[in-house]
Amino acid sequence: MTTESLRSADAAAQFTAPAALDRVQSLGLIAGGVGTVLMVVGLFLSRAYFFRAYLVGWVLWTGVSLGCLAIYLLHHMTRGAWGLVVRRVLEAASRILPVLFLLSLPLFGFGMGYLYEWSHPEVVRGNEVLEHKAAYLNVPFFFIRLVLYFAIWYGFAWLLNRMSLRQDRADDPGLTRRMQLVAGPGLVGYCLCVTFAAVDWLMSLQPHWYSTIFGVYLMASQGLSALAFLIVAAVYLSRREPMAGVIQPRHFHDWGKLLFAFVMLWAYFAFSQFLISWAGNLPEEITYYLARMRGGWGLVALALVVLQFILPFALLLSRDIKRNSGLLAAVALCVLATRWLDMFWQVEPAFHERNLAMYWLYLAAPLAIGGLWVFFFVRELKKRPLLPLHDPYLPEAIAHEHH
Repeated sequence: MTTESLRSADAAAQFTAPAALDRVQSLGLIAGGVGTVLMVVGLFLSRAYFFRAYLVGWVLWTGVSLGCLAIYLLHHMTRGAWGLVVRRVLEAASRILPVLFLLSLPLFGFGMGYLYEWSHPEVVRGNEVLEHKAAYLNVPFFFIRLVLYFAIWYGFAWLLNRMSLRQDRADDPGLTRRMQLVAGPGLVGYCLCVTFAAVDWLMSLQPHWYSTIFGVYLMASQGLSALAFLIVAAVYLSRREPMAGVIQPRHFHDWGKLLFAFVMLWAYFAFSQFLISWAGNLPEEITYYLARMRGGWGLVALALVVLQFILPFALLLSRDIKRNSGLLAAVALCVLATRWLDMFWQVEPAFHERNLAMYWLYLAAPLAIGGLWVFFFVRELKKRPLLPLHDPYLPEAIAHEHH
């Protein structure tokens, strides 16, 4: 496909989203509706479990959008061909952040007391550790930070999406450089905010415990979630027009290598955190792992090691698997499902009172939030052509490889 044909008047119409996405959008809405009904039932059965499950589902799907934002920023910095053919997927996922912020308000507006012991003044009073952390861990400051995080994340997403839309409407080569200049500070802002958000949302579930590596651990987790979703979305689009002849095995190969890198990165951070805690053997550090290694939780931890590291690591060593869209999608789906298991493993053991009969809520919440996420994602994806047609690097990115 030539540069002239990409920039022709009918190119935008040629690369509109396939009609099959309407069915995906409808299925997302149905799944979200079913999950919401189940969550309402759970709210009346156990408010404590309702908010725990809500936290798991919300952090999981927020991580997909934030991971897509990070990969989007990384793509603009590197200008890699691997990102151009799925740039619209990354952009659409980043534009859902306002919806995720709105979904956080019921969670944190009504669930703080059920999730975070430091939100109770009577618990903080007389507790030396919590009193020392009270300047940071308090409800008003928590909400100020929450608003600040989403303002920074969505601010960079909005700015880059706006430039990308301008690039669609006007052939301005200078926009590519301007987007690259915005992406650098955006990636810094993303990393800083995720580091603090990891403390707020997950680490403070056990406020006596701390880890200096937990922020980058969550970043690696979000990268895994986003890349797994990106691969599944790319496989779906590659089997339908107009993207059937655009997305090629070499693109899947690149995404497979990126997924392989993030699998190793996640494993490195997870093992480093465990090793430091085990070697130090300090009461304030080992409580996190003691709760997550005793009883059946040890089996869950083992499943995480196998499904999120050993299995994808072994499979992604193969060049053939990375270039085979179907097999790569299977690995990606396994990673994405294990991300849910990881969130469950991080949240539930933080609480002393447990009720196995309520664990089904941990499936209902990701279904509810995930269904709505898919609905809004497809809605955003359909708003623009599936390729950034005026990007100067696009002809090279979609040129067919020579054998």
